[in-house]
Amino acid sequence: MFRCERRENALDLKNIFGIALFPHFTPPRVRRRAKGGDLKRKERRNMVVFTVARVETKPFDGQKPGTSGLRKKVKVFVQPHYLQNFVQSTFDALGEERVRGVTLVVSGDGRYFSKDAIQIIIKMAAANGVRRVWVGQNGLLSTPAVSAVIRERVGADGSKANGAFILTASHNPGGPTEDFGIKYNMENGGPAPEGITDKIYKNTTTIKEYLIAEGLPDVDISTVEVTSFSGPEGPFDVDVFDSANDYVNLMKSIFDFDSIQKLLSSPNFTFCYDALHGVAGAYAKRIFVEELGAKESSLLNCVPKEDFGGGHPDPNLTYTKEPVARMGPCRSSTEQDPPEFAAAANGDADRNMDTPPAPPAYVGTAPAPQSVYPQVFVDASPAPPAISLGTWVAEWLTDVFHPSEITNCCITFGLLLTVLIDAQVSI
Repeated sequence: MFRCERRENALDLKNIFGIALFPHFTPPRVRRRAKGGDLKRKERRNMVVFTVARVETKPFDGQKPGTSGLRKKVKVFVQPHYLQNFVQSTFDALGEERVRGVTLVVSGDGRYFSKDAIQIIIKMAAANGVRRVWVGQNGLLSTPAVSAVIRERVGADGSKANGAFILTASHNPGGPTEDFGIKYNMENGGPAPEGITDKIYKNTTTIKEYLIAEGLPDVDISTVEVTSFSGPEGPFDVDVFDSANDYVNLMKSIFDFDSIQKLLSSPNFTFCYDALHGVAGAYAKRIFVEELGAKESSLLNCVPKEDFGGGHPDPNLTYTKEPVARMGPCRSSTEQDPPEFAAAANGDADRNMDTPPAPPAYVGTAPAPQSVYPQVFVDASPAPPAISLGTWVAEWLTDVFHPSEITNCCITFGLLLTVLIDAQVSI
């Protein structure tokens, strides 16, 4: 018989998210240890055997992925065999050398159908000979974070990821009647090139069967632990890791949290951050409230939800209504001063909007032109910034702080912005 072991995660982790922030910077290894030594692992043994089934199927029209992957309505993805066809076509396009015996990441922005899709992909990965699957706790990882995990995370056994299935439809709405998406990132952390996506599409037009593990139970992706199985080709592991904890450790190894705390504790500075109920909320409270001492009232919509709270997770002046209400011209001139800074992220945290408050001349007027807001849009593009983020911030805050208070502002607040956006900077 085969044995299944569930063990508490005790990994040595290497700068999981660093490459998404600074592609040319390699921070030191991050290690997680409990008080008094390494984390102890629990063991729970269940006798489990899984076999590989070949399931007959027929092609679906329109499964051509772009650079943003395949995006359709949820009602399309939940059709029998639809997701499975695309996943098998991807495995076949990658070839055995990129599938058998490798490590894959499977996570996304947490939108509706993600949890079901993760379980399906885990079972198909096992059947196709993948050695292990890494999953962010609750299936949550921002798109830039997934790229960083592929390139930088090192497992306890020295394993590194070879690619990832990212489950997101970016800034599109989520929910049973809304959008879902899936895309594949390669071993360099970037999207699959056209040569691969063309092969995927070609395979979807001729597919006759897909492989899936039978007898493999659903994995608890809400608990940080490693679940180990054995199957026809040997061991198969599912490693669920606490991405927020790893992210905080990495941020502390790179940035001066004391300086950022000093900024946030200043009576002259307040901010608000709207995650729009997307994946960015998985990091916000832990970093800003628990680590940096910001008021929890500074965070808006930071609980990830499958339907993004019924909203549209697109960070612009139309959909970021709460930050606009706090910052914008529609507020009453008698209300308390607005925050000095506001930011919002899209569903998978690879597109962001950052803005200072509207000028006083516009307060109490509605509607006001969008040009009133000196917005900065940030995404995960590899292109270098056109201007220095720190310089822009320092110039902007010169009128807010006494010069002595903005010492190292280029570093302090620029890094705060970087922590907020969880992405490379492109202005």
